[in-house]
Amino acid sequence: MGRGKTTRILILGGGYVGLYTALGLQRKLRGAEASVTVVDPQPHMTYQPFLPEAAGGSIEPRHVVVPLRKALKRCHVLTARVTRIAHAQRTVTIEAPDGHSEDIEYDVLVVALGSVARLMPIPGLVEQGIAFKTIGEAIFLRNHVMSRLDAASTTLDPEQRRKYLTFTFVGGGFAGIEALAELEDMARFATRYYDNIEPDDLRWVLVEAAGRILPEVRESLGVYTVLQLERRGIEVYLSTLAKSFENGHVVLSDGTEFDSDTIVWTAGVKANPVLADSDLPLDERGRLKATAALRVDGLDDAWTAGDNAAVPDLSRIEEDPAALCAPNAQHAVRQAHLLAKNIIAVLRGRQPKEYYHKNVGSVASLGLHKGVADVYNIKAKGFLAWGMHRGYHVARVPTFNRKFRVVADWLLSGLLRREVISMGQINNPRAEFDRVSRG
Repeated sequence: MGRGKTTRILILGGGYVGLYTALGLQRKLRGAEASVTVVDPQPHMTYQPFLPEAAGGSIEPRHVVVPLRKALKRCHVLTARVTRIAHAQRTVTIEAPDGHSEDIEYDVLVVALGSVARLMPIPGLVEQGIAFKTIGEAIFLRNHVMSRLDAASTTLDPEQRRKYLTFTFVGGGFAGIEALAELEDMARFATRYYDNIEPDDLRWVLVEAAGRILPEVRESLGVYTVLQLERRGIEVYLSTLAKSFENGHVVLSDGTEFDSDTIVWTAGVKANPVLADSDLPLDERGRLKATAALRVDGLDDAWTAGDNAAVPDLSRIEEDPAALCAPNAQHAVRQAHLLAKNIIAVLRGRQPKEYYHKNVGSVASLGLHKGVADVYNIKAKGFLAWGMHRGYHVARVPTFNRKFRVVADWLLSGLLRREVISMGQINNPRAEFDRVSRG
């Protein structure tokens, strides 16, 4: 990077790390000091903690995403998928929506590709499972759940009706618990508009391989959450594996079997597999090896953070020298803020700082007016925890525009109650056109 040359900074990924890093860079870079390019398959960043409320109808789906081009006015945004990283040549290969590929050259690389759903070799999972990481999946799941109520209300087959009204969630982390709780809340509310469906007709099942749920909070709150779910009639299977989902027939490791027309898979994530097709150093779990200063290990001009990075957790280094930061939004957002500062510091000849953050706790929503929280060693339940959850996340969602819209959604849904309707046509908008065309 010679003097007088505009440094080309390339950010791979437009999620938490990509967006917040780009926002920090565009605020602090001087004139032609550097150009910033962000590459992501989607033209928006998704604030994932609000996906359950978007699926449950408390927030308008468009308000949980941040348009990259609108937020990053001083950056170049490319809507494309990264297919290969060749750092030795300082090039990244991308695939555009029209299918053509091209190479992009850079001087400084930021890898923020995040994670993808971690699938298991379970028969029927690929065919029957629904993931819950994108706004598209959240909208699809909301429409799917409501359409199952519509189908159950009209079928004459009692076995098919039971299958339609059985909803199975696999994975007891934040994503699975919050999605399950919000959708159960929504569906139970919706039954008042069906003459032949009662809340007790709905069957909700949670399957978790570990012996507890919500490992991010203290165990007593995990136990409390299980009790609250069970009081709502939700069946919770702990220390239980899913063995098969073929044709919607669920088989569990304890011998339990039942039919379910809705199977939601939230059982963990893994680093973006694109990293495997790169010359960057990876750990045994496929994540980029990183220093505490958020540099890719052994490289001065490559940086990383978030779910795809194995960043040392300095707050736990004394008790566990090999401790790494957990793959969650709390770390990703804070790492991104430091990452932007470190890149600018190095551009200006200064030393980068190391990332240090002691986990302050976690908050989770369990549906309208219900939640759990474990913050600064203070635990909260019910309405207070639910309020803490909303307050924390509206403060963290990027841009004032989105904060305002989310709060407005909450106020309107509180005054007018949530909308409960299936708009399943958007999943296959050409179906009616094709039917008419066939005469």
